[in-house]
Amino acid sequence: MSMALWGTVGGALVGSYPCDKFGRKRTLLLIGFCYFFSAIWTALSPDVISFIFARFLGGLGVGMSTVAAPLYISEIAPAKHRGKLSGSFSCNVTLGILVAYISNVLLVDYGWRFMLGVEALPAFVYTVMCFRLPESPRWLICKKGDRPSAVRVLLDIYPYDTTQEIEDKADQILSGSIKYTTKSEQQLASKRDGLLGLFCRRSVRKPLLLAFWIAFFNQLSGINAVLYFAPRVFELAGLDRDAALIESIGIGLSMAVATAIGLFLIDRTGRRSLMLFGATGHATSLGLCAWAFYTENFSVVPVGIFFFIFAHTLGQGIVLWVFLSEIFPSSFRAQGQSFGSTIHWVMAAVVTMVFPIMVDDLQPSEIFLTFSLCMCCELLWVILFMPETKGRSLDNTFVEGSNGSSSGFPKSASIVMFGAVDLSDGVGTSFSSSSNRNNNSSRGTYTRGDSILLSNAPILSDD
Repeated sequence: MSMALWGTVGGALVGSYPCDKFGRKRTLLLIGFCYFFSAIWTALSPDVISFIFARFLGGLGVGMSTVAAPLYISEIAPAKHRGKLSGSFSCNVTLGILVAYISNVLLVDYGWRFMLGVEALPAFVYTVMCFRLPESPRWLICKKGDRPSAVRVLLDIYPYDTTQEIEDKADQILSGSIKYTTKSEQQLASKRDGLLGLFCRRSVRKPLLLAFWIAFFNQLSGINAVLYFAPRVFELAGLDRDAALIESIGIGLSMAVATAIGLFLIDRTGRRSLMLFGATGHATSLGLCAWAFYTENFSVVPVGIFFFIFAHTLGQGIVLWVFLSEIFPSSFRAQGQSFGSTIHWVMAAVVTMVFPIMVDDLQPSEIFLTFSLCMCCELLWVILFMPETKGRSLDNTFVEGSNGSSSGFPKSASIVMFGAVDLSDGVGTSFSSSSNRNNNSSRGTYTRGDSILLSNAPILSDD
């Protein structure tokens, strides 16, 4: 268990490098190979050491996927549909968890090798399908400098736009990647890559803090501990082992229902409203579980757990990856996504390692009360400091300009909780204007017959 989690930390930490160096598509393919070979290797492991390395490889794939997948989806999605399309990543995660719970019940008599090795089937299908994906137009423009290929992809994403409108979108992507930094930061960008260089840039310090706290609180709820040790939690409530395993399937169903509702709401009500519901639901449901254990009303525990899972999936579970993919400018988006994912998985590993110790040393009521109080802190953070990103152009990001103004942050926020960055300034200049039109000769002429088909179903423009 632990090696897979630390593998996700490693994958999240290095995930930005292949995304920027080789492209989003090739990174997604690499992730598929990690999944497939990890599943086969795990099922056939002859000893513990081999098993550990196989689990670590699978963890690397999961960690990189939390960088590459939300990043890729956000970069090809129109603004008004970006929430639900990026949220489909969370939908597939919850669907996978539900299938895993059901698979474990069906294969329990066949042993753990079958239970782990069956992952190779969906991994193979995923890898084959990745070959038909187009590359991200933002990576093609901002990292590779291949504007013609990017325009061909944009023509498929926006099939009803004119050629001039497509060119304007390409201009917007380019201008959004070069107008947010000072001259000194542009010089620094050529010398330092990856997360280290990201920390040196004043222009992204506020998105970094937002990414840190949303990922930190996401795991401080204890969500992964509850998911991994769900049967044990239900056993603490007095259920026998078989009934506890069945209840775990109920957790998967709760996640699936909440994800479907979240996908419907995220582009309608916005990210903050879902986070407010999630944080409130977290604190309430965890407090209910603490009360149930303290008063020995164990029949209430499954209700509290199911409501907790529902609130988390509808709130933080679906918003986290969408929000992380929206708050960084194009040239730093991969590194920013990697930073947020790393914080998420480090906290997941720490909480998961500490949770069994807490169960041995503390009363269940004390454990759930601790998590509930942490979620009260998250609720305050959301109310005071979290900006809304619904409907914003991906190239009109929350970055701080050279004049010290910021874009997209709440005026009411005077300091970041436990941080030292002033957010009291007003809404600053938008950097999404398309004004870089000097190199007209590089555009060429494009027809829809030259495009790389994304799918037969059109994706509507956000204009």
